[in-house]
Amino acid sequence: MNGNHSYHAGDIVYVFHRNPHTQDVANVQSAAVVNHPKSPNELALFLYEDYYPLSSDLAVYSTEKEANQAYNYYYGDISKGTLNE
Repeated sequence: MNGNHSYHAGDIVYVFHRNPHTQDVANVQSAAVVNHPKSPNELALFLYEDYYPLSSDLAVYSTEKEANQAYNYYYGDISKGTLNE
């Protein structure tokens, strides 16, 4: 997760999502922070009709601008569709 930010159910955040069928394709995707349906005391990301545990292993950004800046840093210019190798 990004810094010491605490998230709450209902927040909209931005994450990097890799296409599971084409591993060299990644994009910035919005996701909803929700209470995990199987563990109501835990938060999860709801993304593409699935739940992902919200943990410190994820790069989560509060704004799309922050996510795009990080994406550009790690993968290349998002507006040009270029990836760093």
